[in-house]
Amino acid sequence: MAALIVGTALTGFAQDGRVNIDQDPIIPKLLEIKTDMTKANKLGDRYRIQIFSGDNNGASNVIKDFRSQYSEWASTIVYDTPNYKVWVGNFRNSLEADRALQQIKNTFPAAFRFSPERN
Repeated sequence: MAALIVGTALTGFAQDGRVNIDQDPIIPKLLEIKTDMTKANKLGDRYRIQIFSGDNNGASNVIKDFRSQYSEWASTIVYDTPNYKVWVGNFRNSLEADRALQQIKNTFPAAFRFSPERN
């Protein structure tokens, strides 16, 4: 008998739940942009930052200086006849690369972002 009373009491207090979502109209556009960026990433589009172009000795000095100050990003020396170039990072999108570039320009003012050509 007690179970019947508890069951009846719980049924009597049930509520009909409804949720209204008031969404900013820009959200669908942002999702579309994010989808486009994700598709581009799957195709292999990446961004890097170049901080030096010149002789081998200069590139070696710059990369040592960079690595001592910015250990969070990978760096490499690339030989592109007749220059040695120091490239930084392998960023998934331009926004990520631009954020890093702002920090890097404090120490390497000639730095710039680019997307390497794929062979």
